[in-house]
Amino acid sequence: MKNKILALLATIGLASSVSAVEINKNLSINGFIDGSWQDTSSDVTGADLQDVNLDEVELNFLLNAGNVSGEIHIDDTSNEGLNIEQAHFTYTLDNGLSVTFGRYGSKLGLEGEDPAGIYTFSRAYEGGAAANYGDVDSFSMEGIALGYATDSLSFNLSLDQSVGDNLKNDNEGLNYELAVSYTGIDNLVANIGYRVNQEGDNSAADIESTHLNVNASYTLGKALIAAEWQEASNDNIALSDNGDVEAYQILVDYDFSDKLGGTIRYSEQDLDDDSTSGLEVSKFTVAPNYAITSSLGLIVEYSAVDVDTAAGAASEDYDYLAAELTFTF
Repeated sequence: MKNKILALLATIGLASSVSAVEINKNLSINGFIDGSWQDTSSDVTGADLQDVNLDEVELNFLLNAGNVSGEIHIDDTSNEGLNIEQAHFTYTLDNGLSVTFGRYGSKLGLEGEDPAGIYTFSRAYEGGAAANYGDVDSFSMEGIALGYATDSLSFNLSLDQSVGDNLKNDNEGLNYELAVSYTGIDNLVANIGYRVNQEGDNSAADIESTHLNVNASYTLGKALIAAEWQEASNDNIALSDNGDVEAYQILVDYDFSDKLGGTIRYSEQDLDDDSTSGLEVSKFTVAPNYAITSSLGLIVEYSAVDVDTAAGAASEDYDYLAAELTFTF
């Protein structure tokens, strides 16, 4: 449970890492191994699933040399082969300003970047690429980010492009993202972020998608209460998996003891595009967690997902059980 909280803070930039093994004064290493068992029962014929999988292995190199720090995240997600998830360095000035260059993830979203950073096995939003923008395993960008931090406020402005994009030949523009975090009230972390992607291609230039995310978490004794609302839109449905998306979630995590905790979460997302003609998805999750050791955690999750399609179309409701083991170091 402690690892989960620290991972959430690291995601929003309030902590540098969950834990780290120090190699020397300039290099530390941390990472995790994550695996799961899943059982899905669906209303759709042939959609039932039972699977045991090594979900992700990640090794992070944390570098520090005076006012310059750097991170290299190497991972293998679902046995797809080694990948450089992130690689960036940051130069921090004494007045609170910082400049980051390289490959990094978005700061939008309540849920952490990796499995070690979320309180449940699954994410809140089902199949919603736009709603899960903070998932660095699926979305990363390359660019430069400017940051400024005070005792209670932090600002981050990113100018970037998607990994592998050719801005000139693909007719795309430079994306930008602005994120602000506020910690001026004890036990409260509040975040707001806005992102614009210039998604033109050779046949359609000047197409924009926008994403607004607002979230906050509050620690009350042994409980963490968190909420999020977000909205994403695209000028051209053909260039988006989801079209317009509005989504929210409410989450409560409670520690019954130093080892045993539990999470309850409810989320909804409303998708509207030409392919679905309207799609509403609601999800209810119960996820007890147990710290087997300080580095090995177990999450058992039950989720019920209700999918409402357009009038006259068949719905797709399903339940699933999952057990996840995460070893962090």
